[in-house]
Amino acid sequence: MTFIGTDNFDHDQAPRIGVLLTNLGTPASADKQGCRRFLKEFLWDHRVVEIPRPVWWLILNGVILNVRPGRSAAAYRSVWTDRGSPLLYHTEDQTSALRDNLQAEFGERVTVEFAMRYGTPAIADVLQNMLQGGVRKLLVLPLYPQYSATTTGSTFDAVAADLHGRRWIPDLRFITHYHDNPAYIDAVANSVRLYREEHGQAEKLVFSFHGLPKRNLEEGDPYHCECLKTSRLIAEKLGLEEDDYLTTFQSRFGRQEWLQPYTDKTLEALPEQGVKSVQVVCPGFSADCLETLEEIALENRDTFTTAGGERYDYIPCLNAQPAHIDALAGIVRAQIADWLHAPH
Repeated sequence: MTFIGTDNFDHDQAPRIGVLLTNLGTPASADKQGCRRFLKEFLWDHRVVEIPRPVWWLILNGVILNVRPGRSAAAYRSVWTDRGSPLLYHTEDQTSALRDNLQAEFGERVTVEFAMRYGTPAIADVLQNMLQGGVRKLLVLPLYPQYSATTTGSTFDAVAADLHGRRWIPDLRFITHYHDNPAYIDAVANSVRLYREEHGQAEKLVFSFHGLPKRNLEEGDPYHCECLKTSRLIAEKLGLEEDDYLTTFQSRFGRQEWLQPYTDKTLEALPEQGVKSVQVVCPGFSADCLETLEEIALENRDTFTTAGGERYDYIPCLNAQPAHIDALAGIVRAQIADWLHAPH
C-alpha cells in the first residue's frame, strides 16, 4: 500500500481543529451528462442499493443509467440557480455561517469546510486540503439529523477509506445523528411557528422524510424510529394534538416496499377525507434540495390540488437560518471544548 503524506506540520504547536460538514451531493450541471455521472456514483454505493453487485451492475448500466439521467436533468433544471444546485449553495452558506460562529469564539484554531459524499467537492479532496492546512483533530458532522446506513454510514465509509491510506491519522470524532437535539428541535418548530404566524395555519401539518426500503428497518436501521421521534418532539413544541400532524416518507425508488405511509399517496388521499389544506415540512433535510423544492414543493402540490385540495404550503428547510447554525454550533462546540481542555 502507498501511504498518503500530509505536510511538515510542527506537532509541538497547538493542533488545529477541523470541522467537516458533509451532505449527499449534487450533479455538477443540470444536464443529462452531469446527472448520469452523479447517479452512477450514487447508485453504485452498496450502502444505497444492497442488491448483489453483478445483478445490480446489469440493472444500473443496462436500464437505469439509460433512462433516469434525462428525467433527473429535467427535474434539476426546474430548481437550478445562478449559484448552481440549491443543495450546493445552501451548504456553502451553512459552512460559512458556522465558520464565522465558531471562529468568533475559538479563533483561527478552528476551521470549517464541507464536502459531498457523491460529486464535488469530494471528501478525499477536502480532507487532503484540511490536513495539509494543519488540522490534527477532525470532527465530521454529516448533515443528516436522523441516522441511516445509507447516508451517515456511507459518509463514514468514505472518511475511513481516505484515512485508511494515510500514514498519519488525525484524532477523529464522528457525529452519527442529532435527531432529538433540543436546539435542532426548537429551530424546526420555530420555523413552522413563524411561517404560520405569517401565512396562517393549515388543517394538517405533514412531516415528510426521505424514504428507505422497509427491509432496512427490519434489519436494524434506526432511521424510521428517529424520524418518528423527531416528528413527535417538534409537534410537542408546537402544542399539536396527535390528529393535527402526520409523518410520511417520500422519494421511493424501485418496486420493493418502502417505509410507509408514502407522502404522495397520503396527499392524494387527504382531500377525500375532508382535509383541504396542508402544510409540509421536511425535518430530515438540513438544506433545500431537489427532493424538497421539486418533489415536495412542486410535484406533490400538484398531487394534492388535483385530488381536490385547496391550499398547499411548503415550509422551507432550515438552510442557513441563524437558529439552525446555532444548533449545529452547539453540537460542534461541545466536542471542541473537550479537545481544547484535554492535556496535550
